[in-house]
Amino acid sequence: MTSQLKDSSLFKQQCYVNGQWLPAQSGKLFAVDNPSTCAEVGQCPDFGAADTEAAIKAADVAFKSYRKTPARARANLLRAWFNLMMENIEDLALIITLENGKPLADARTEVKYAASFLEWFAEEAPRIYGDTIQASNPDCRLITLKEPIGVCGLIAPWNFPAAMITRKVGPALAAGCSVVIKAPGEAPLSALALAELAHRAGIPAGVFNVITALDNTVEVGKVLTTHPIVKKISFTGSTAVGKLLMNQSSSTLKKLSFELGGNAPFIVFEDADLDVALRGLIASKFRISGQTCVCANRILVHSSIYETFLQRVVDTVKNFKIGDGLDEATTHGPLIHARAANKVHDHVKDAVSKGARVVFGGEPLSDLGPNFFNITVLADMKPGMKVCSEETFGPVAAFFSFDTEQEAIELANDSEVGLAGYFFSKDSRRCWRVAEALEVGMVGVNVGAISDPAAPFGGVKQSGFGREGSKYGIDEFTITKMIMTGINT
Repeated sequence: MTSQLKDSSLFKQQCYVNGQWLPAQSGKLFAVDNPSTCAEVGQCPDFGAADTEAAIKAADVAFKSYRKTPARARANLLRAWFNLMMENIEDLALIITLENGKPLADARTEVKYAASFLEWFAEEAPRIYGDTIQASNPDCRLITLKEPIGVCGLIAPWNFPAAMITRKVGPALAAGCSVVIKAPGEAPLSALALAELAHRAGIPAGVFNVITALDNTVEVGKVLTTHPIVKKISFTGSTAVGKLLMNQSSSTLKKLSFELGGNAPFIVFEDADLDVALRGLIASKFRISGQTCVCANRILVHSSIYETFLQRVVDTVKNFKIGDGLDEATTHGPLIHARAANKVHDHVKDAVSKGARVVFGGEPLSDLGPNFFNITVLADMKPGMKVCSEETFGPVAAFFSFDTEQEAIELANDSEVGLAGYFFSKDSRRCWRVAEALEVGMVGVNVGAISDPAAPFGGVKQSGFGREGSKYGIDEFTITKMIMTGINT
């Protein structure tokens, strides 16, 4: 594998703690497999509780000095890290594709997206402002300061193994915090490559720590969420796991930001520009084979254009090429593992058993491997099917029909989660009405790709709380301290 890299030193198989590359104290390793071929890519340490505690203590020591680093110095460190990422796009993309399976083109896009958070928060670091406030007592003066919260435990997912780390680490380091990152067990190599670049950028030892675990994931998560030194947990993953981590974090009342599951509605009204809506749906639904938390899970189309739009989607997806992400001709790669493929198949079978119509695909692509599932288009979906209440996280476009705007809004909001929602219409008055009526944290109006370092990312309801990216993202890693001074005492 390292022979394919321009810089083989980016391929790391040890954890990065206190500026050093370390194995697990137990010596235990776990394999990292390529989802396309099922071949082993590498091995990483299966850190346990004692390893994790050592990383936390290293971060605590580093925090005491790093928090005093001038904001401009922190900005320069992040900028140096950003530059190194941009200089190593091809190698970082290759590592992502090998461990995650997404096509190289998507992996390159992710690296640039990941780097953009370091650039954004490098620019935000010197702009952490407090306030002066008029005190009710005229003999007092009142100000607020923003201070770094402390050691942060960051738990990242596998679907964007680089970007979901930098989106958390960028604001944490900009604010003056130190971090312990639990890399995803399915795709930890990207996090370790980022650690190597962070080391080269001059980020002080102990400020940025990356630990890996697979069999010990639950144990590591419990240490991070219950350790009194850790003051903040940021987690991206499922709602079920988020609830567990929130419960564990309550023992020490940590500050939390959780980006959890989604079930995004995608509404196409009768007055929509169908060309724009089609581009938006393809971007939202099928990016990395539907394995994004903001991808369209329920596609609601007005009955007057239902069959027309459905056919246009089929005409588009039938030209996709599914295969190994390393093949430049591949447009869509595998799912992360066989369990994910089986879940997608279960959703399709459930829908068909309840009256849905398979318009395209609908079956595993077993000849390619156990992790592949065909691009699928389902029509005549109805409430009560699993797609309505569960996030498919796969390449299934499930179409529902509606007749009125109110019906579309009710269908869209009929979910326990509320991360993202999309709709397409040329009516400006409708755009405001529907945008404000959707019970989600993020709305795409006539656009299907809403991720941007300048945009606050996060949800409502059981999709979590807190925001990542944007000017709001740094607030998640600070505390507001009030100072009142008596001037006539």
